[in-house]
Amino acid sequence: MFDTKTVSLEWGGKTLTLETGRIARQADGAVLATYGETVVLCAVTAAKSVKEGQDFFPLTVHYQEKFSAAGRIPGGFFKRERGATEKETLISRLTDRPLRPLFPEGFYNEINVICQVLSYDGETEPDVLAMIAASAALTISGVPFMGPIGACRVGYEDGEYTLNPAQAAAADSALDLVVAATDKAVMMVESEAKELSEEIMLGAVMFAHAECRKVVGAIIDLAKQAAKDPWEIATSDNSAIKDQLKKLVGKDIAAAYKLTDKSARSEAINAARAKAKEAFADADGQTQMAAGKVVKKLESEIVRSAILKDGQRIDGRKVDEVRPIEAIVGFLPRAHGSSLFTRGETQAICTTTLGTKDAEQMIDGLEGLTYQNFMLHYNFPPYSVGEVGRFGMPSRRDVGHGKLAWRALRGVLPSKEDFPYTIRVLSDITESNGSSSMATVCGGCLSMMDAGVPITRPVSGIAMGLILEGDEFTVLSDILGDEDHLGDMDFKVAGTEAGITSLQMDIKVAGITQEIMTKALEQAKAGRAHILGEMAKALGSARSELSAHAPRIETMQIDKSKIRDIIGTGGKVIREIVAETGAKVDIDDEGLIKISSSDLSQIEAARKWIAGIVEEAEVGKIYDGKVVNIVDFGAFVNFMGGKDGLVHVSEMKNERVEKPTDVVSEGQAVKVKVLEIDNRGKVRLSMRVVDQETGEELEDTRPPREPREPRGDRGDRGDRRGPRGNRDRGGDRGGRRDRGSDRGSDGPAHIPDFLKD
Repeated sequence: MFDTKTVSLEWGGKTLTLETGRIARQADGAVLATYGETVVLCAVTAAKSVKEGQDFFPLTVHYQEKFSAAGRIPGGFFKRERGATEKETLISRLTDRPLRPLFPEGFYNEINVICQVLSYDGETEPDVLAMIAASAALTISGVPFMGPIGACRVGYEDGEYTLNPAQAAAADSALDLVVAATDKAVMMVESEAKELSEEIMLGAVMFAHAECRKVVGAIIDLAKQAAKDPWEIATSDNSAIKDQLKKLVGKDIAAAYKLTDKSARSEAINAARAKAKEAFADADGQTQMAAGKVVKKLESEIVRSAILKDGQRIDGRKVDEVRPIEAIVGFLPRAHGSSLFTRGETQAICTTTLGTKDAEQMIDGLEGLTYQNFMLHYNFPPYSVGEVGRFGMPSRRDVGHGKLAWRALRGVLPSKEDFPYTIRVLSDITESNGSSSMATVCGGCLSMMDAGVPITRPVSGIAMGLILEGDEFTVLSDILGDEDHLGDMDFKVAGTEAGITSLQMDIKVAGITQEIMTKALEQAKAGRAHILGEMAKALGSARSELSAHAPRIETMQIDKSKIRDIIGTGGKVIREIVAETGAKVDIDDEGLIKISSSDLSQIEAARKWIAGIVEEAEVGKIYDGKVVNIVDFGAFVNFMGGKDGLVHVSEMKNERVEKPTDVVSEGQAVKVKVLEIDNRGKVRLSMRVVDQETGEELEDTRPPREPREPRGDRGDRGDRRGPRGNRDRGGDRGGRRDRGSDRGSDGPAHIPDFLKD
C-alpha cells in the first residue's frame, strides 16, 4: 500500500531519519523527520498557476507544536491548539529565511510549507528538525527549489563546539547558534552568545556549515529515490523593455539616488516610476508588470554599481561610516527607565519597567509551564516610515525583531538572586530608515541602565550590508533601508566591548564565503565600538538608585522547614502579613522570600514580621508585642510575628492586679521581656520590668521567686499526696467548683492548644 523511501544518517550522536511515501501522500512533497524521539512532519503544496496580476512570491511557512507530542493537554478554556505562539512564529520565520532566496526570480506560484511537531523527547529542539524536513519536502516536490539546505544547532563549552546539544546543555552553553546552509555556502545565521569573540563566532559558523553538508547529502540521497519530475518554468526576455526604460528614466533614477534626504529621494524615485508607468499605459497587464520589475532592477544596478565602482553610498557616507547618533535618557518622567535613541533617520523610544514576580510571563509549551522574567517587545507603527497602514497586533516581523534584541541584551542581565525584578523593555519605533532592531538594542540597553538594572556592560548593535558581483564585494556599515532592499545581505551584530552577544544573518544570494563573513565581523566590531562611545555620552553605566516610581524588592532566605509557618493554614498568615503591611510577599520552595513595595516602610514592616516568625525567641530580650487574648490568669501576647507568650497577671505590674483587663485590652501594643522558654517551647513574658513608653528595661524590685520544682518524678508526687484512697477527693472537687464559679458563667477560660500540657 505504501511506497516508503527512507534515508538515515548518524549525526551528533543520534540517528537522523528522513522518510517519505507513507504520510500526506496528496501533498506535492511530504517528509517525516526523526531525530532521537523528536518527530516533525513537513508537507509542501504548491499552486499550479499564478494569480492574474501577481508580481511577488507568496511563500508561507507555518510551524506548529502539538501538545500531544509531549503528552500534554493544552491549557485554557478551549483545550486545543490555537493561534501561533511567539515561539511558533519565530520558528516559522527561522525556516522561511534560508528557503526564500533559493527560488528563482520570477517564480510567483503560491507555496505552503507546513511543519508540525508530532513527538517531542524533551531533549532535541524541534526547530532545526523542522528546517531539515521543510528542505527535504521542497527538494522532492518538483517545485523549482535551488536547494537543498541543511541546518544544525551549535553550542560552545570548555573551548569546544558541540553539535545539536540537548536542551539542558544548550541552556548552560556560552553559545546557542542555528545555521542553515547549502552545500556551497551559508544562507542564514541566528544566535545568542555570552560575549564571545569574532574568531569564536566565525569558527562556530564554519563548524556548522561542515555539519550542514552532511544533511544536504542525506536529502539528495532521498531525492534520488523519491523526487517528482521538476516543473517547467517559463522564462521571458525583457531586454527590449529594459533598454527602453534605461533611456527613459535611467538618468532620473541615478539622480534620485544621489539625494541624501530620504523624503526627497523617495519623491524623486516615485516620480521616475510614474514616468515609466505612463510609458507603458497602453500595454497589456503582463507587459506592465514586467516593466515595473525592470524599473526596480534598474534601481538596484545603479545603486550597486555606484557602491562597487566608486565607493559612493546613497547618503554620501563612506562604506564603514556610521550615521550621526544622539542618545537621551530619562526623558519620560514616570517611566522607571527611558531613552530616545536616534541614528540618522532611525529612531526608537525605549522604556524599561520593573515589576515583581507576579509580572513574570507564563509560557505554556511542549516543555510545560515556564516563566520568563525578561521581556522585550518591539512595535513598528506605519507612521515611522511615513505611510498609512495596519496598526495594532504585532506582525511576524515585529516579533522577530523584538526577539533579536532580546537575545542581544539577555546575556548581560544580572541574576535573579542579585536583581529579583521582572524586567520589560518596550521599543516603539518612531522613525525608520535602516536597522530599527539594532536601534532597539542600543535604546533598550540605555533605558535599562536608566532604570538602575545592573547590567554587566553596555550593549550596542549595528547592521551590515553587502554588495556582491562575481568576485567583487563591498561590506557596508550601518545600512539604510534602500541599501537593505537593494543589497545582498543583512548582517546584524550586537555585543559589548568584551564580545558578541547576538549575531543574525540573512542573504539574498546563494550564500556567502568565509572571507566575506570575516570582513563583515571586523567592520562590525569597529562600528559597535563607535556606537558604544556615543551611548556613553548619554549614560556610561547603570544608575545606582532605582526610580522613585519603581517597586523595591528585598529578599530573605529562610530555612525550608519554616515555610509552612510563614504561609500558615490555608495561607492565613501570609495573607495577614500582606493585608496588614501593604507589601507583596512571594516565597518559593527553597525558602527564598521576596518582599516588594514602592514604600520602604511597608517592606520593613513585612520583613520584621517574617523575621519574628522564623527567629527563635531569646531569653532576656525585649520585644514589641500585641495582646491577642485575655484570660483570667493573664494575657497572651504575640511578640514575634507568629509567636505567642503568656504575661501572667503577676507580671503585668509591680503592684497587685486583680483582673488582667484592668491593665490591658485585646489589640493593645505592649513591650515585653522574655523571662523563660521551657523545653516544650512555651514562653513566659513580663511587662512589669519594661518601661511601656521607652522600651527600656526596669530594675526588678521584687524578691526573686523560688525555683519551680521539677515535674519529672510522678512517684514522689504520689508520696506527698498520701494514699489515693485516703484523699479528700470530694473537698478537692468542691474547691475546683468554687474556682470555676469565680470565672463566671462561661466556664474555664480558653487556653490555646499549644500551651496545654
